[in-house]
Amino acid sequence: MATLALCLAATQVGAGTTGTLSGVVQDGKKQPLAGVNVTLPELRLGGVTDASGRYTIFNVPAGTYTVKMALLGYAATIFNGVAVSADRTTALDATLTEAAVPMQEVVVTAERPIVELGLTSNVATITRSQIAKLPVQELQDVVNLQAGVVDGHFRGGRKGEVQFQVDGVTVNNPYDNTSTVRLDRSILEEVQVISGTFDAEYGQAMSGVVNAVLRRGTEHFAWSGEVLSGGFLTSRGRRPGEPALLGRYRPLVEEPFKPSGAQNYQLTVSGPTGFPNTVFLFSGRHYLFDDYLIGERRFKTTDRSDFEHKVFAPTGDGEQVPLGYSREWTGVGKVTCRPTRSIEIGYQVIANRINARRADDAAWLFRLDPDGLSKQHIRSVVHGFEWTQTFGTATLLKLNLRQNYFDYRDMAYDSVSDPRYFAAGPPRKDPDYELEAYVQGVDDTRFIQNTNALVIGGAVTQHMSRDHEIKGGIEWQPTHLRFGSPGHMVVSGDQFVAHVDQPPDYPNPQRYRPVLGAAYAQDDLEWNDLKFRAGLRYEYFNSKSGLPSDLANPANAIRGAPESKLKPASRKLTLAPRLGVSYPITKKASLFFAYGHFYQMPLLRDIFANADYNILANLQADGLDPGVLGNPNVKPERTVQYQFGYKQALKDWLGLDLTLFYKDIRDLLGIRVITTYNNAIYRQLSNADFGNVIGMTLALDQRAIGAVSTSLDYTWELAKGSSSDPYETAARIDAGEDPRPRQVPLNWDQRHTLNLTVTFARPDAYTVSGVLRAASGQPYTPAIETGFGGGLETNSGRKPSAVTVDVRAERRLGGGRTQWSTFARAFNLFDTKFFNGFVFNNSGSPYYSRTATLADAKQLEDPARLFPPRRLEVGITWEGGQQ
Repeated sequence: MATLALCLAATQVGAGTTGTLSGVVQDGKKQPLAGVNVTLPELRLGGVTDASGRYTIFNVPAGTYTVKMALLGYAATIFNGVAVSADRTTALDATLTEAAVPMQEVVVTAERPIVELGLTSNVATITRSQIAKLPVQELQDVVNLQAGVVDGHFRGGRKGEVQFQVDGVTVNNPYDNTSTVRLDRSILEEVQVISGTFDAEYGQAMSGVVNAVLRRGTEHFAWSGEVLSGGFLTSRGRRPGEPALLGRYRPLVEEPFKPSGAQNYQLTVSGPTGFPNTVFLFSGRHYLFDDYLIGERRFKTTDRSDFEHKVFAPTGDGEQVPLGYSREWTGVGKVTCRPTRSIEIGYQVIANRINARRADDAAWLFRLDPDGLSKQHIRSVVHGFEWTQTFGTATLLKLNLRQNYFDYRDMAYDSVSDPRYFAAGPPRKDPDYELEAYVQGVDDTRFIQNTNALVIGGAVTQHMSRDHEIKGGIEWQPTHLRFGSPGHMVVSGDQFVAHVDQPPDYPNPQRYRPVLGAAYAQDDLEWNDLKFRAGLRYEYFNSKSGLPSDLANPANAIRGAPESKLKPASRKLTLAPRLGVSYPITKKASLFFAYGHFYQMPLLRDIFANADYNILANLQADGLDPGVLGNPNVKPERTVQYQFGYKQALKDWLGLDLTLFYKDIRDLLGIRVITTYNNAIYRQLSNADFGNVIGMTLALDQRAIGAVSTSLDYTWELAKGSSSDPYETAARIDAGEDPRPRQVPLNWDQRHTLNLTVTFARPDAYTVSGVLRAASGQPYTPAIETGFGGGLETNSGRKPSAVTVDVRAERRLGGGRTQWSTFARAFNLFDTKFFNGFVFNNSGSPYYSRTATLADAKQLEDPARLFPPRRLEVGITWEGGQQ
């Protein structure tokens, strides 16, 4: 209502991340034309050329538009299909033809340059029309197709090192630095994926940036939607209820196809609100998904078996049920208005609600007792306002206020005192029955995580001249964080005992209020064809927490030792310089270089977890292990990146992008061992780990020749480090291995990655697209024998390479004001069973083990060790609107 009130008080609106349209208009003699009106009719935006023929139009929402240029005495020229990207300047030059009398308009179809020579970093921009042709459903599917991205790892970095934004504002959850929301492809206007170096305006990331620009409201009523249904079609493993064959390999059996295992219902409506110059967009989606892991409700959670005499008494109904499922609701709303020609105001809200049950190795143990599994519930809301204002033709101001709310629960029953916990008891199994599948009980998992963050930001862009632009901004993010167990279910024999609020052993969920802040300045200068981008980012973090002043007496419980008090953690301040240079060596080729320092705080879930040092009050030498202690006083992690690249338009329809990169990674979260005054030891998180990555990306983009267009990207990289996980060193200590730092291949060190996309398209007829992904094997640690000391050097083996193919085919059916299409798509078309997943450490294969132990048989029985099987879907889409 606040947005609507502002619009009514003035006259008009628009929101979202915007770009700039700029260029030079000349006559047939290559002389500049002054006074040319340049307009974007769909947006009611425009500008006028100056004496040098140059024009600049700020605050153009990302999208594809028609641009009209007109001057008395010249034929009006219309450019169709002009693509404007967020936070970028689109160049559109024109030559107008003299006309003594009015003549028909000249219509030109614009095309995006096959390569953008002025960029100093690797930015992949995927537009709405491109996304519509791909076999993808969500934002993350689009991201995973980009060069340098391996299962969420950008250029060899750890997960959680990527900044996710929606319309230019962060939606990351500081708890684990992942996106707060899930976005369907239907609401994406464009996606920008920056891998490697990036400008100073981006922070709290060391490996990459993903900016999703959402669709916006339209001047006329428009609607679109999608309905699909499908399921898994595969040949894998035995079904529950069939006999298990210990030490033998089973023939594959055909799984029944469930055509309603995946369903998607989506509707988007946009248009004028009825208020002056105010438009809206609303999108709703309901998604239902049943996983391919199938269980049998042979047992109820409350069943009781005689384990001593091997007598099992199942009372379940025997129904075959998916172990994992997801029921998702998503809503997106945007209202935008332009009270004056220079002001744009917008409000948007994105809401997710997900009820799910996770299907993984742990869930497979419940395959005969599926009702004993815990369930996951997610509620997230991202909403806020944006104010954009231009001052003259040279200054642009943006202000943002947004709330990111995320609530997660993982438990079987909401209340710790729910009688169903005590009636069922903990899960139990027998080694002689169905390979140790659970036959009674319920999962004891109880965990909640709640984040409520306020994001306040502002930025000013000043065009000093046509070749010089400066930008500065500030960000402030106070966060309320709460996570932990709301009541602990402790196993006592075959019963549960509930413990509530009994710190330090059984604490309630803990609350923290950290603050993140930043300020940055960015300078973009072009001089004699040489383009410079230099920036400096200042970052601030205050954990608003503390830790003992003397870590050798952590709980102040050692007699005669120096007193230890709670000491506030220090504020963390960093300065991060960034530099990029691009030089065109020809009109169709350029070289670029980029360098930068990139900082981010470790994941808050790690630094705050187990951070109550009172748990060490009774710590003694050779005593119980209290686990790894959190550390709210760790430093920011740091990556220094270098990259050098070459770009060339080989043909008007073929572009090349070659990049070499190196990353020096320091102060990663790891483990250090601390000895107390009484010679006890404990482990604490600290900035102990390190690594480096060297690599190359090669991308070829072929614009459509006739019906065929292709894109190919290849990545070679070598990622090494002291550990792949902050807790890996602690695991090595527990295993009696040497904990000293060393450099080994990281778990996701995938040396060779290739993505090939091929599209066949005929306008108004059909589109067929396919994505082939090929990958070399990631590392694993081989074992020459079972037991202690049987392993070889960490990550010295390589898993098998793999290939998978996804396809999508669409046929347009025509129609009147509404255009209808039908489509079919297949994920993992050839039912690839392995794609860098689990392998037996004594064989390097996911299909067999060199031993015949019970553990091996259990693993062979578990289909979760394999890649998700083939999934087939069919559906219809529609799109229409008023003329």
